[in-house]
Amino acid sequence: MELNSLRWRAPVACTLLLLGAPGWAADGSDDDRPVTASVGGRLHLDFADFDNDSRGTPNKDDTEIRRAWMDVSGRFFAVDYKLEADFSGDRVEAKDVYVSRDFSGGKLTVGQFKQFFSLDDRTSSNYGSFLERGNAGTTLAPLYRLGASWQAAKGDMTWAASAYSLESIDTWQVKGRAAGGRVTWAPGATAGDVLHLGLSLAHERYDNPGTNGVPGLKIRPRPAGHLSDNSRLTLVDFSAGRDTDVNKWSMEYAQVRGPLSWQGEFSGATFDDGSQRATVMAGYGLVSWFVTGESRAYDRKTGRFARVKDLRHKAGAFELALRYDQMRGDQHLIGQPDLIDARTDAWTLGGNWYMRPNLRFMLNLIESRNRDRLADATVDRTRAVTGRLQFDF
Repeated sequence: MELNSLRWRAPVACTLLLLGAPGWAADGSDDDRPVTASVGGRLHLDFADFDNDSRGTPNKDDTEIRRAWMDVSGRFFAVDYKLEADFSGDRVEAKDVYVSRDFSGGKLTVGQFKQFFSLDDRTSSNYGSFLERGNAGTTLAPLYRLGASWQAAKGDMTWAASAYSLESIDTWQVKGRAAGGRVTWAPGATAGDVLHLGLSLAHERYDNPGTNGVPGLKIRPRPAGHLSDNSRLTLVDFSAGRDTDVNKWSMEYAQVRGPLSWQGEFSGATFDDGSQRATVMAGYGLVSWFVTGESRAYDRKTGRFARVKDLRHKAGAFELALRYDQMRGDQHLIGQPDLIDARTDAWTLGGNWYMRPNLRFMLNLIESRNRDRLADATVDRTRAVTGRLQFDF
């Protein structure tokens, strides 16, 4: 009871700090002040309109406040800190909640933070070319977890490693431990001229998934956007209560050449609980073109894409993007035929209007298809129009 109470209080304390921050954040930018604070946030308002086929339960047209984040960050004497929460759901959900300290060789971070896995996932939702990340970014990436990390950048390279728990402040029922890391290389990257290569690795050990109140370990992507729950296809399901080892990896490639950019990743994971094994493979490729002449911005210190700041026209910037995304999973009892062999894939055409560097409207046209390879049958085909009005500060 006492532990659950503590976990319940953590997001509440974060909320109070967020609400109270404007009152105690000092004016000015004096770097000598021992305590500093600044407030930020993001608001993403989404909608989806579906054209469902006759197979399966249809998705419902809907709108949602996808993200309503507020954060406070700054310095507290010898350490930096960040407190971030999402207010969009029925309860406040903690995101980044950590302290960090810079050393001559890198940065140490302790608390809850987003883990270091894949270019797609490490690029902020404020800066991506599509409403949704690819299937691997939404299902394999470890996301926000409690742990400790070390990250550094030198010259053209960045690297980061972390040891983390599989639980977070809000999802404490998931038990286990993990370690992972990411390294990137962007030789001579300059504005409008970038070659990015990267590799991410992670090993996770889940304790008793699917029993004693612990959620099952499943890979179930949403092929037609965040609101397409009824089109989800199970690619992997480990819910029998046996400890499960998961090995994950992702290889990254991206280039920027003026207003054109292209990007792709090949990702995968293996699962083993001693009785069953499974493999997931995923890949995507995208191309982006700024019709108005801007370039995608790249942050060499973190090895990811960043905010497009220099808009060339008063009316803003316009970006067109196209992505193909595929994910496949197969699962079997050791020495036995497959229990699951399924694949999902989607084409997404996107258009982004950047009215200001921190204000944009996004529109995606999606064509998705799920296939049961054991039955040699298409089990779902969904078309969707999704959109977002987005503001951050």
